[in-house]
Amino acid sequence: MDFKIPYSAQEKIKEKLNFIYGKEKTAAFYPVLEDFILEFAAEHPELRKRDQDSARLSEKDSVVICYGDHIQSEGDPPLQTLNEFFKNHLEESISTIHLLPFFPYSSDDGFAVIDYKEVNPDFGDWSDIEALRANFSLMFDAVVNHISAESKWFEKYKKQEGKYANYFIEADPEKDYSEVTRPRAKPLLTEVETAAGKKHVWTTFSPDQIDLNFKETEVLLEIIDVLLFYAAQGAEIIRLDAIAYLWKEIGTSCIHLPETHKVIQLFKEIFKLVAPETLILTETNVPHEENISYFGEGVDEADMVYNFTLPPLVLYSFLEEDASKLTEWAASLEELEAGNYYFNFLASHDGVGLRPVEGILNENQIEDVVKKVKAKGGLVSYKTNSDGSKSPYEINVSYVDAVRDQENEIELQVKQFMASQAIMLALQGVPGIYLHSLLGSENYQQGVEESGENRRINREKLDRDRLLSELKEQGSFREQVFNSYRQLLKLRKENEAFAPESPQNILELERRVFAVQRGEGDQKITALINVSDRPIQLEIKTDLIKAGNGSVLRDIITEEDYKIENNSLKVKLKPYQNRWLKARR
Repeated sequence: MDFKIPYSAQEKIKEKLNFIYGKEKTAAFYPVLEDFILEFAAEHPELRKRDQDSARLSEKDSVVICYGDHIQSEGDPPLQTLNEFFKNHLEESISTIHLLPFFPYSSDDGFAVIDYKEVNPDFGDWSDIEALRANFSLMFDAVVNHISAESKWFEKYKKQEGKYANYFIEADPEKDYSEVTRPRAKPLLTEVETAAGKKHVWTTFSPDQIDLNFKETEVLLEIIDVLLFYAAQGAEIIRLDAIAYLWKEIGTSCIHLPETHKVIQLFKEIFKLVAPETLILTETNVPHEENISYFGEGVDEADMVYNFTLPPLVLYSFLEEDASKLTEWAASLEELEAGNYYFNFLASHDGVGLRPVEGILNENQIEDVVKKVKAKGGLVSYKTNSDGSKSPYEINVSYVDAVRDQENEIELQVKQFMASQAIMLALQGVPGIYLHSLLGSENYQQGVEESGENRRINREKLDRDRLLSELKEQGSFREQVFNSYRQLLKLRKENEAFAPESPQNILELERRVFAVQRGEGDQKITALINVSDRPIQLEIKTDLIKAGNGSVLRDIITEEDYKIENNSLKVKLKPYQNRWLKARR
C-alpha cells in the first residue's frame, strides 16, 4: 500500500509552518515539503516497520559519547579501531554510541561541518558507520544552527549563486545587538567579501561557523533532508546541537524564540510519519526551566533533553562534601510525560556549563567552584554579557580531575570519582558517559598548549596500543575506573528499577549523602552515595524504605546484607562509598 500522510498530520504540519512563515509562504511551500516526505517514505519503508513505542528505552540503555577518531591505531581507519575497542570491551556494558560530528570539518573539533552527508575520510567511510551500527545503536550530531565557512553552501553564497544568496543571515553592523544572548566572547557578526560587495553575516559561535537562515524555506528543506538522511543511515537518536539559537529576530535575545520551538516540533511531526523510532535530543546549555521547555507540550517536541544542571551540581557536591543542594534540586524535578527522557551526563566534549546552576547556587558558590577547579588544573571560558562585561560560561577540565583529590591514595581517588558517576547512573533518565570518564582520563594540558583552545583539555585522542596496555596495568587508576564503571553498567542493565521511566523518590537523609530510590515493589533499589571523605553511619526509618522488621536488603554492588530491625535500617558508608540496596528474595 502506498504511504499517505494522514489529514490530521497534514494539518499539524501546516499549523507549524503557518506560525513560522505565515499562510502565503506556507501555501507555496507545503506541497514541496509533502512531495519530499512522500518520496522519502517510499525510499525507506523499513524505517516505518515499527510504531513508535513511548517506552522503547529501558534500563539496558546507556550511551557513550565519543569522537570518531577518539581511539587511533596507525594505518587503520579510526572508526574501525573504535568499533574493535567497543566490541571487545564494552558490548556487554553499553547499548549506544554517540558519535560526535564525524563529517569533514574546518574547526571546533568537528562542529564547523563542511559537508553534512560525508564521513570525514580521515575517520573512515559510511561502511564503517554501518559496521558500528551492526553492534551498537547510534546517535548522530546534527549541527544545523551553523555550517562551516568552507562549505559549498557558503562558497556559493559568497558568489551570490541563486538560492544560496539567501542561505545565511545578513545584518547591519551599525544596529544594536546588545539584547542578543552571547554564548561566546567573540564577535556576533563577521565581515565577508561577496560578489555583491562586503556583507556582515551572523556568527553565533565563531567566524568559521556561519549561522543558517531558517527564514528561507529552502534552508529548512535542506536541513529536513539532512535529518532524514541521518535516520536512513541508522541514527536512532539525533542530537540537535546548539538548537536554542536557531531563529533570530533583531530586538530579541535570539534564544528560545517561539519559531525555534515550532521548527523542532515540525521535525518531530515528520519523524513520527517516516521514521517513528528515531528520537530527537536537544542540546540547550541553559538553566533548567529553559532547558525542559524543549519537551514542548506533552511529547510534541524533543523526546530527550540534556540534564545540564547535573554536571555542575554534582561537582559542587563533591568539592564541598555536601549533597544538600543536589538533593533539593533533584527532589524538585517534575515528573515527565511518558516518552520524554532526561539525558543524564556529567562530562562531555565540552566543559562543565555554569549557567544551568543559576538560581541554585549563588555567585559566591559558583566562584568558589571555579576557584577550586582552577587549582586542579582546570580552565575557564567566558561569555560576553549584554552590558559588554564577561562572566564564566563553562569550566574546561577533565571531570576526573575536577572531582578527585590527587593527594589521596589511588584507590580512594577511584572511589571518589566513581561515586560521582554512580549518582548519574542512578537517576531517572538515560545515562550519557563521556569516553574519557569511562577510561579515567586526566587533564590533557598538552592539547591546550598546542591548540590554544581550552576545550582541548578533555579531548585527547588515544593510541589504542598504549590504552590497552594501561587498561591491563593492575591497580592503575585507569584500570580501576574502567572495570568499576563496567561493573556498575552491568548491574544497571540487570535491574529494571533503573529503567528511564521507573519511579524516582529523592530521600533527604544527611547532607553528605545523596539518596534516591528507583522502582517499586521487590524491584525497588535505594541508592546511597557518600560525597565526603569521612565514614557515615545512617539509620533509615522503615517508612522511607517501605519494608518491615526482619526484611533483608542486599547491596547488589558488594553483596552485603542488611537486616531491618527495630523499625530502622542501619547502614555504614565508607568514604565516597556507593551502595545500591535491593530487597533480597
